[in-house]
Amino acid sequence: VQLQASGGGLVQPGGSLRLSCVASGQTFSSYTMGWFRQAPGNEREFVAAFRSSDGSTSYADSVKGRFTISRDRAKNTVYLQMNSLKPEDTAVYYCASEPGRLITSRLRDANNFSSWGQGTQVTVSS
Repeated sequence: VQLQASGGGLVQPGGSLRLSCVASGQTFSSYTMGWFRQAPGNEREFVAAFRSSDGSTSYADSVKGRFTISRDRAKNTVYLQMNSLKPEDTAVYYCASEPGRLITSRLRDANNFSSWGQGTQVTVSS
């Protein structure tokens, strides 16, 4: 599976961005897509996930209510709509994919995702 992330940029606090992750070569009928982020000096942390098997989603507490993960099946693309952005959201954002349906307890561990895209930088600053 090849993943291509895009959509990052510089935005002011309170602004919005939409990240995209295009997947190619994904032949599994069921998969889990995730977004993670990594700020300088920090470990990669879970942001959001989407399960294709049932359309369920999961979010980190820090982004719940502000970020929305969604999928366009026809375009093989997963989106991360980010609203009400804060300076602490500044990081490199990565999309990831894993065949099958990851249970909630396994979503937050980046080691459980086998395919990764390149990162896209998101900077929230005035």
